[in-house]
Amino acid sequence: EKALAIKAKTDIRSIENGLNLYRLDNYSYPSTEQGLEALVQKPQGQPEATNWKAGYIERLPKDPWGAPYQYLNPGVHAEVDIYTLGRDRRPGGEGPDADIGNWNLND
Repeated sequence: EKALAIKAKTDIRSIENGLNLYRLDNYSYPSTEQGLEALVQKPQGQPEATNWKAGYIERLPKDPWGAPYQYLNPGVHAEVDIYTLGRDRRPGGEGPDADIGNWNLND
């Protein structure tokens, strides 16, 4: 279980790095509706991605339990939230069921 948590944290850092590059080019993060897919495919809608470039990340990983990573803009815990709901796929939880997000990567 510890290895799965480490993988989730590594994935979240990679996604966060891609989002930061996206923001540098486009002056804002993608909206929640545009989602993390905006890192691999030019998003439609607002905010417009006028300077979008391919390659913010190569592909969107699934979390170690097979679910897509979650994304919120604006975030509840940080400017944007990138997270997995853990093994149980429900908010909250403890141990392997705990949520792992960009706000608690050093826990």
